Amino acid sequence: MWQLISNEWKYYLRSRLLFWVSVGFAAVLVLTAILGQYQSQTQAYKYANATDHLRGQWESIESMNPHSAAHYGTYLFKPGGMLNGLDDGITTVTGNVLRVEGHVQNEIVYSEASQVKSVSRFGKLRSALLLQYILPLLLIFLAFVSMSNEKESGRLRLLLIQGAKPSSIIFAKALSAWLYGLALLLLVFGAYFLLNIASVNAITVTRSLFFFTSYALYYFVICGLTVYLSARWQNATLALTSMLAIWILWTIFLPSMLISYAEAAYPLPSRDQFKTAMKEDRSKGIDGHNPSDARNKELQDKVLAEYGVDSLSQLPINFDGLRMQADEEYGNIVWDKHFGNIRGIITEQKRLTQMAGLLNPFLSLRNASMGFAGSDNVHHHDFLLQAENYRRVFIKALNDKHAFGGSKTGDWGWKADNAFFKSVPKFEFQSKSTGTVLNAYAVDLVLLLLWAGLTLVLMLTSTRNMKTI
Repeated sequence: MWQLISNEWKYYLRSRLLFWVSVGFAAVLVLTAILGQYQSQTQAYKYANATDHLRGQWESIESMNPHSAAHYGTYLFKPGGMLNGLDDGITTVTGNVLRVEGHVQNEIVYSEASQVKSVSRFGKLRSALLLQYILPLLLIFLAFVSMSNEKESGRLRLLLIQGAKPSSIIFAKALSAWLYGLALLLLVFGAYFLLNIASVNAITVTRSLFFFTSYALYYFVICGLTVYLSARWQNATLALTSMLAIWILWTIFLPSMLISYAEAAYPLPSRDQFKTAMKEDRSKGIDGHNPSDARNKELQDKVLAEYGVDSLSQLPINFDGLRMQADEEYGNIVWDKHFGNIRGIITEQKRLTQMAGLLNPFLSLRNASMGFAGSDNVHHHDFLLQAENYRRVFIKALNDKHAFGGSKTGDWGWKADNAFFKSVPKFEFQSKSTGTVLNAYAVDLVLLLLWAGLTLVLMLTSTRNMKTI
């Protein structure tokens, strides 16, 4: 079989058409990797500068009332992973900037898709687009031509007469095309890693291996299935048409149909419904800016009893700060309820689309690609959760200073000094571990392995048809 593979590659190298197609396609692949890395690096640089600038502004506050500082707030920027330049997934539509302030949990804004010109909204040329759509199509034609040429020239019958095993011929054709796909895939990875050599670490290497494995399995399915159909059908046109129909079904129609079904099975509330429900629940809590609120009176009586005094003026602390924090804590409960519901629905949608990989390996590839690149919903929600947890720490520090920093109730002119503002912790984003990501996308890898196994079985069954040629 290895001799057959060697002969196949000699044919690849002698084909001037394939040579120039390969050179051109490889150049485009490398160019998209360079552009993707440049954009990711530029964005990361801008976000780092903006973060440093905002922190510098915060630490330069000489004196300010802590609650005024809570309204002043700050901004957080969603970081990107090293592989985002290869597959940007949903990051272009989810937003990248989040304002952190008191009393409200803001939406993440400034998505790339909302800022580009309309002519660009059809989609930018990305490595993932080429690797998921164009390269498999090239492999289909390569595997088909390899098999059909053997039939039309009579070499296939000659090989069988000379004692070549049908299984060896089938696997040699499939593996030759598959290795060609892996070579182009390695070229992209090699170029991208050279551009990001300073960012390479154990985590990125491990993620890259799973990322590479996902594509390798899918390419094997594409190559093996094409060779199977070419060997199965005597009519070459029918074989090619059948494989192209499968490719179109997998990459264009089924993803939209299955995702629409998942959204219909687990519908998300509209933005208006979500905001209305949040506002309604929020109104049931303590109003931090309305001392006459009935719920505020309950908190006031409780605090007075704890300190054994009869009026707010006798308190050794600032009750305004306690009221503001109580307002925040109730808002946190409301946020956990509604955003938890949203995360639950999206998790169910994700589970359903992952199981749809039983019908369509392309969905499994796309899920795994975004997941290991860190550009999926799982990573996006993880950033939102970490940002919200930081917001709570950030605002509580300000409210506690307001309450216990030395001022008295009603003293809104009291100000904290610069040392306090410098002591407020920075936002430190923690990337998800590789094990956590692997656990989230193990289903997709397993389904790709199952498809590869099914392809092996089909390739073995096609040897019966070759014996009758």
